[in-house]
Amino acid sequence: MVLTPTGLRFRGRLIPVSWGRSGIRGDKREGDGATPAGVHRTLGLLYRPDRIAADALPPWAVPIRLEDRWCDAPGHPEYNHLVREPFGDSQERLRRGDPLYDLILPLDWNWPDAIPGKGSAIFIHQWRRPGFPTAGCLAFARPDLMFIARHAAPGTRVVIQPQP
Repeated sequence: MVLTPTGLRFRGRLIPVSWGRSGIRGDKREGDGATPAGVHRTLGLLYRPDRIAADALPPWAVPIRLEDRWCDAPGHPEYNHLVREPFGDSQERLRRGDPLYDLILPLDWNWPDAIPGKGSAIFIHQWRRPGFPTAGCLAFARPDLMFIARHAAPGTRVVIQPQP
């Protein structure tokens, strides 16, 4: 996958995409709203089993459980990792009321040995609407996200370069 000014190139397609409200930066920090520049890799695929059928996804997809969170607390030992128990205010619920995280591909930005404050929870997920920026992730229309999910095995490269 390669992010271009006109979309994400992947498997012969140019897919419309939204990225962070603060643009793409090489010096990503927690909460800055920027998408981190660099060459990243997908870590896997998580999905809401109450909203997406398992047979619509590859066999490596993992269901999101009610207690699943992503730790965004820089001082916590599990910073920028999936956690399975609520532990305070600084965590991102993966089971949201809206459809944004029905299907997510976490990226390896600042992972596995997370540097506190360098940024967390950088995912590929569904967008709110075309052109609506994210808090730092890459976001897509649901049909395009389903295509990506079916074809982006764990370890797929995601090249993100600053856009003009």
